[in-house]
Amino acid sequence: MATFRHGKNTYFAIDDSGATLRDISNVLRDVSLSRQIDTAETTAFLSTNKTYVIGIPGSSFNVSGMFDLTVDGYLNGIMGLETAVDFEYGPEGNTASRRKVSGQCYLTSLSYSGSVSDMVSFTADFMVTGAVTVGTI
Repeated sequence: MATFRHGKNTYFAIDDSGATLRDISNVLRDVSLSRQIDTAETTAFLSTNKTYVIGIPGSSFNVSGMFDLTVDGYLNGIMGLETAVDFEYGPEGNTASRRKVSGQCYLTSLSYSGSVSDMVSFTADFMVTGAVTVGTI
């Protein structure tokens, strides 16, 4: 039987510029991880259907949430770093034996948004470098 979990328990942590893993879940409202695999077309003349081979996998993710000065300091500290930083993403939370996705990444974009009818928010985009590890907390 399927076990479903509510997204309110989502866990996300990212290294700061001093390589300390920081849990920033308390200011986030959305985490979106995308994993894809390149494909190369192998269709030749006289074929009646396209064919492909699997290529190299890649991943990226973005987070968005409510602006917080401390979290903003962490993110600005890793923006432009030439060394990749660690991340951990627990879509089910950070309770033992729950799913965890982790790896290393670069912060590639950081933007802010303010509205007269809402709080100041931010969005951060990351590019994963190397393999993504799927395991448990």
